[in-house]
Amino acid sequence: MLVISSREFRANQSKYLGLAASGENVVLKSRTHGSFQLKPITEDDTLMSKSEMLNKIESARKNILDGKGIHVSTRETLMDFLDTL
Repeated sequence: MLVISSREFRANQSKYLGLAASGENVVLKSRTHGSFQLKPITEDDTLMSKSEMLNKIESARKNILDGKGIHVSTRETLMDFLDTL
């Protein structure tokens, strides 16, 4: 883990962004604002607010209650469903 000051980061942003992109744990410390971890965003990350996610979950629950869900009880039905994706 590499811990750097905000001043050091400002002076060498490209260097530290490159290190973070290559998998190095980079922590940026600021007296005023606390600590932050630099890491690249991947396709597995979500850029959704908590309220947006809760709305999607509620919508999915409503769909299931309305009978719009898919019931998977065997390996075969699971494989059939996954083939449709």
